[in-house]
Amino acid sequence: MGRANVALRDWAVAVGVAAVVLVAGLGLDPGGGAPADLTARAVGGLALLVAGGLALAVRRRAPVAVLVVTGLCAVGGQAAGLDVPAVAYVVAVYAAVRAGHRTVAVVVSLLVLGALPLATMVTGPLDTGAAFARARGVLELAWLIAAGAAGEAVRQAERRADEAERTREEAALRRAGEERLHIARELHDSLTHQISVITVQAEAAVHVARRRGEPVPDALLAIRDAGREASRELRATLETLRDDGANAPCGLDRLPELVARARAAGLDATLTIAGERTGVPAAVERAAYRIVQESLTNIARHAAAATATVRVEHLPGRLTVRVEDDGTARPDAVAEPGVGLRGMRERVTALGGRLRVGPRPTGGFAVEADLPLTSAAESSVPTEERRPAGSVAGRTA
Repeated sequence: MGRANVALRDWAVAVGVAAVVLVAGLGLDPGGGAPADLTARAVGGLALLVAGGLALAVRRRAPVAVLVVTGLCAVGGQAAGLDVPAVAYVVAVYAAVRAGHRTVAVVVSLLVLGALPLATMVTGPLDTGAAFARARGVLELAWLIAAGAAGEAVRQAERRADEAERTREEAALRRAGEERLHIARELHDSLTHQISVITVQAEAAVHVARRRGEPVPDALLAIRDAGREASRELRATLETLRDDGANAPCGLDRLPELVARARAAGLDATLTIAGERTGVPAAVERAAYRIVQESLTNIARHAAAATATVRVEHLPGRLTVRVEDDGTARPDAVAEPGVGLRGMRERVTALGGRLRVGPRPTGGFAVEADLPLTSAAESSVPTEERRPAGSVAGRTA
């Protein structure tokens, strides 16, 4: 349930309790007179009870404060001569216990139970028995026990649900990590060895041919170069598989280092960070870092670009990341998303964001991600949007 719906429901409960108290108070006969003859003190007491009911609207944010306020309002209403059931206080006890403030709820309830008879004797004869009887009519001990028990039951149920969800998430992460390590070991033990053999044999053949003064076939050079590139790609893949993502050195603070490495490789890359950074979740930081990393890698490998710009902007409730280059992508190019772009989409979609990729109208390629700072479960638009023209042919990662 969204925050707006929760707040609306809390206000509905508060207004409902206040209305019940108001109707009950107007139907009484304080001081022996008719309802129309309410004294100023009775009107003040009724206002206190209504205010206590309305205070329930903020019981989730400040359960202890609401507990104290409703207790004081109940005592004040009793002192004004209104024998109106302390409905608001009972609800406040439930909210306080549900929030985990059991000891506070017990202490405050004992104080209120002790103060109600004293408040009754303020407006009536000094008859202790009658005062206790009227006080018990306003706030039955059984009501408090039932409210506290209900609050504790709901709190325990919510705690068990949270623990179960956390356990499921931890188990899923552990299984995913174990599977990544298994794949990395299999690749290292099999594919790495075979590629190394091919590369070594090709380099040896090239070396022998050159020592003999014979021309080196272009196909042999292509095999050697492809073997070297495959080895580099495989090492990078193994490093990614062994990276569990939780303790990886990636985040917004690492973006300058990432852009500096791109510049060191010969790409004129610039980084711009705009807006005030507040409350960016770690998952969003990792996604932003990986999107920039993948985009710069694609530019270096496939775009034949001279410049690239990275812009990260902090906006209310979301983070936007845009990476552009001046490479060879044409506005009318056919979309061919590779593994890298699909990985970006999966990261962004998992966070409930939007991803836009494609050639720019003036040439070059652009990747833009809009990442909400809330969880993916709270997001209502988790789809990827693509421009009419997609990636340049052959631009895959």
